[in-house]
Amino acid sequence: MLKAVNSLGIIFFPAFDWSISPTHPEREERLLYTQDQLKEEGLFDIEGIREYKPGVASVEDVERAHFCFPEVDAVTTRSHLISAGGAITAAKLVMDKVHDRAFALVRPPGHHAMKVVHGSRGFCNINIEAVMIEWLREHYGVRRIAVVDTDCHHGDGTQDIYWHDPDVLFISLHQDGRTLYPGTGFPKECGGPTALGRTINIPLPPGTSDEGLLMALDRVVLPILADFQPEIIVNSAGQDNHFSDPITNMNITAQGYAELNRRLAPHLAVLEGGYAIQGALPYVNLGICLAMAGLDSSGVREPGFDPERLRQPRKVTDYIAEVCEIAGGLYFNPPTEPKDGVFADKWFVRRKNIYYDTDEITEAQTEMLRLCGNCRGLLKIESRSTNNPLCLGLEIPFHACDECRDLGYKILEESQLKGEFRYIQFVNKREKEFVRYGF
Repeated sequence: MLKAVNSLGIIFFPAFDWSISPTHPEREERLLYTQDQLKEEGLFDIEGIREYKPGVASVEDVERAHFCFPEVDAVTTRSHLISAGGAITAAKLVMDKVHDRAFALVRPPGHHAMKVVHGSRGFCNINIEAVMIEWLREHYGVRRIAVVDTDCHHGDGTQDIYWHDPDVLFISLHQDGRTLYPGTGFPKECGGPTALGRTINIPLPPGTSDEGLLMALDRVVLPILADFQPEIIVNSAGQDNHFSDPITNMNITAQGYAELNRRLAPHLAVLEGGYAIQGALPYVNLGICLAMAGLDSSGVREPGFDPERLRQPRKVTDYIAEVCEIAGGLYFNPPTEPKDGVFADKWFVRRKNIYYDTDEITEAQTEMLRLCGNCRGLLKIESRSTNNPLCLGLEIPFHACDECRDLGYKILEESQLKGEFRYIQFVNKREKEFVRYGF
């Protein structure tokens, strides 16, 4: 009997009861063909590979990662909580040493959901990777984590959540934002003042093939991971770079995805995008599963595979080489100051205007990070949107110093007395206190 080199847990949740619309690219059929393919190929007959059902994330699990206004229940469905719960289940399997690796094949996706949530953007309501990461930190004390996002769209939500966090390395390989939603993800976006160089963006030109993707992996991602030495590597495994995807312009194959996974060797993979639901996802997911298990995936071939048609032009190769040189340098030699905000007394301030394309919501936000030499710093966010009046989010980080902790409570008390905020979410990760106020 065939045996997995790396034991693999697969968490499957196709969210039968949730879709944006019956014809929307993000609908339940996305994973039904994958489910059939994995079973028909006998994946679960291989010793060391086993399927698991997802758990359900709690409101507190979500609030470790997000400020949700007016509340978590208003911006999520049961399916979102199960999708995030599937990612948590994957993490638990690895941390408890039940399996060497785990792949959460779940939907809805999450990597466009930012720190503040007023609704859905980029098909995402809550960031399932971030919910999983914050759960790992609280329950297992994991500190250094790397997220490698290989979705075709820039993972702007994950970037936003960990912009100020030096212990989470975020690397995104994606189609150039000048040609695709969300229009971000350029090398100059490399982190806040306490985490410069911990965000690395590698924008790839349309027409990038397996050759270009693996070049970026070898020249940028793997050397950075070797230096950062994370305890856990997470792959945000978006599959819309595939040559047949209907909403992108890349030329990656199932073989390319499998080889990327083999070289990256993530502990955890979490499904993100991918909308060629018959011609790509079943084959790409099979290739990734085999690669994660350390098994031969060379026989996986999707319909329409033509190596000559997918060959990468020389000009694309040369351009990617230039991008790699810039991106890699920003980790090892980051800029001395961020370019996206201002310093005000002991605070770093960013002002952002965010559009929720799925729900057609506009948000205006002021984010303030206390610059503290003893901890990551108190986070304060004031936000208003076309859905909600002025709201406040306050977060005391896991390893907060006493000064930041006390200041957080002081600001909370003053804000309650003034009554200027319609909703307040207060998260004290140090002492595991989660409080919400509505006025």
